[in-house]
Amino acid sequence: MQIHKLRLSISLYLNYVAHGFGLLILSQNMTALGQAWSAPLKVVSFVISGVGIGRLLAYLITGYLADKMSRKFFVYLGMACYLTFALGIPFSKNIYIAYGLAILAGIANSALDAGSYTTFAEMGTNGSRGNILIKAAASLGEFILPLLVAALHKRGLWFGYAFMTMAAILIVNAFLLLPLKFPKANVAAKGKKEQGTAKPRQWLTTICFPLYGYASMAFMIWFTQWITLFGQKQGFSLTTSHLFLSLYSIGSIIGVFCLFALLGRDVSSYAILITMNVIASLMVLILLLSHNSLLSEFASFMFGLTAASGIMQMALNAFMEFYPERKGLATGVFYFFGAIASFTVPIITGILSDISIKAAFGGDLVIGIIATCLILLIAFSSKKLSAIK
Repeated sequence: MQIHKLRLSISLYLNYVAHGFGLLILSQNMTALGQAWSAPLKVVSFVISGVGIGRLLAYLITGYLADKMSRKFFVYLGMACYLTFALGIPFSKNIYIAYGLAILAGIANSALDAGSYTTFAEMGTNGSRGNILIKAAASLGEFILPLLVAALHKRGLWFGYAFMTMAAILIVNAFLLLPLKFPKANVAAKGKKEQGTAKPRQWLTTICFPLYGYASMAFMIWFTQWITLFGQKQGFSLTTSHLFLSLYSIGSIIGVFCLFALLGRDVSSYAILITMNVIASLMVLILLLSHNSLLSEFASFMFGLTAASGIMQMALNAFMEFYPERKGLATGVFYFFGAIASFTVPIITGILSDISIKAAFGGDLVIGIIATCLILLIAFSSKKLSAIK
C-alpha cells in the first residue's frame, strides 16, 4: 500500500509539473502566438485572461461535484482539459477558439485541484504534507518551461514544441495513473463522524478561511507584480530589481521543503501560519524602508521563503479538517477566492499606481497585516491557539 501511495503521489505531482507549464506557456509565447493569430500583443494578453475566467467559472462546481463523484474522475478531467489546451493552442488560427481553450485551461486547473488536494488529504497525515509539495511540482514546471522556450527560439524551432512537451507529460502520466486506485473519499471523515459533529462549526472560522484564501493569493501576486518596478523607483539598477524576483522564486522553492520538514515534526500548523505571515509582512516593511541592496535582496528571499512557501496549501488543509465530509467543496471555495484575488489585485494596484509606485507596492503590507489577522482569528475561533507552544 505504501508503494501504491508513492506511485499515486508521483503521478499527481507530474500533473502539476504540466500545470506549471500551463501557468506560463501563453505568456512565454506571446509574440509567436500574436503572429499565428495575426493579432497584437494586447489581444494575446486578453486571451490569457481566459484562464482566470475558467477558474472562476469552475472552482465552485468542481469542488462541489468532487464530493459526489470519483476523485480520479476529476484528476482525469483536469488532464483531458489541459491536453486539449496544449494540443489546440499551437494550431488555433482564431482568437475566439484560443480564448475558449484558455478558459478550458482554467477549468483544468480547478478540476486538478478538486481531485488532487482532496486525494492527498485522504492519504493520512503524510498525505496532508504532500499537498505542500504540489507547489514545488508546479514551480519545477515553471522553472523548466522558460528554459525550453528559450532553447526553441535560439535554434529557430517551432514554438509549438513547448506545448507538445506539456501534452507528452500528460499522455504518459495518463497511462501511469490508469492502474492506480485512489483512497476512498471521506473514509477518514466517516470514521470520525461523531467527533466531527461534536465540534462546533463556528461561523467566524468558516468566513475567515476563504478570506484568507483571497489574502494569501493577493499577498504573493501583489509582490511579484510590483517588486521589480518598485526596486527601480527605490534607486536600484534594473539588474538588481529583477534579481529581487529571482530571489523570491528561490526562497519559495526552499520554503516548500522547509515547510514540509516542519510539518513532519508535528509543529502546530497555526503557529507556522502566524509566524510565516508576520515575517513576510516584516519583509515588505523592510523593502519599503530600505535603500540597501543587500538588505532588500535578503528581504525578497525571505518573503519568498515565507509567503510563497506553501502556507496557502497548509491553510487549505486546515480548512478541509473543519469540513472532512466536504473536502472538495472546501477546496473549491478556498481557491475560488484565490481566483478572485488574481483578478482584483491588478485592478487595485493599477489604481494605487496613479498615486505612486510606492503606494502600489506598499498596499502589499496592508494585505500582509490582514492575512495575519485572519489567521489569528481562525486560531482563536477554532480554539487552536492554546496548542501553540
